[in-house]
Amino acid sequence: MRWIAYLVKCLLAGFVAMQVYYAVQIGLWISVDPSSTAFQRAERWRLCSWHWTCSVQSKWTPYDKISNNLKRAVLVSEDDIFFQHKGVRVEDMQKAWQKNQQQNQQKPQAGAKSKAVLRGGSTITQQLAKNLFLSSEQNYFRKGQELIITGLLELTLSKQRLFEIYLNSVEWGEGIFGIGAASEHYYATTPAGLDLDQAAALASALPAPKCFDKEQYCRKARIHFPTRQEFILENMGRVALAPIAQPKSSSKTAK
Repeated sequence: MRWIAYLVKCLLAGFVAMQVYYAVQIGLWISVDPSSTAFQRAERWRLCSWHWTCSVQSKWTPYDKISNNLKRAVLVSEDDIFFQHKGVRVEDMQKAWQKNQQQNQQKPQAGAKSKAVLRGGSTITQQLAKNLFLSSEQNYFRKGQELIITGLLELTLSKQRLFEIYLNSVEWGEGIFGIGAASEHYYATTPAGLDLDQAAALASALPAPKCFDKEQYCRKARIHFPTRQEFILENMGRVALAPIAQPKSSSKTAK
């Protein structure tokens, strides 16, 4: 039994060391911009392998140089109360879990492989945690690690910094990462120059960016971009770009 106890201790030590690595890395990002993400590196390897030259595009843009149109559009598309929650929307996660339970209980069609899938319910911080450190593989262990990293991100970085890193690292098409590369690729403009329609179009792409960029990736994507774009345009005015200040309580009684 000693070897089992030793193995458990080694696994626990490895797990703790990994969390410390994540915490240190996140701490550096208070003032240093991430050079790449785990998802970017995986895509670079998929597209370019050992080639020195690669079509992967990425261009960092400071937060204040990104159009507010784009910021609002992304919030509507991905996480409309990002600046109000603490990293996780429990109700949305419960709905996503119930949806996946129902899906997994359905009988698979002939020749189809059954597969447990986690989808939906992720906040911008959770998406960022996955993109920065984890793979696109979907399972409950990865989801648990994602939640730990989400907590570290929320504890260490400001909401504005989290949003800045997200906008500069999220995928916007095959080999296109960050709003700097996306605005140049699709509209030959800078992130500051994006108008309402352009911002809404780019935000509508986020659930299926490869499909938005290339039709060959649309077989598995169930999304109608014009409808989503219209929804985003209609709701951009209601989202906040900063935490909503809570009114201060006063002990004085109004006369």
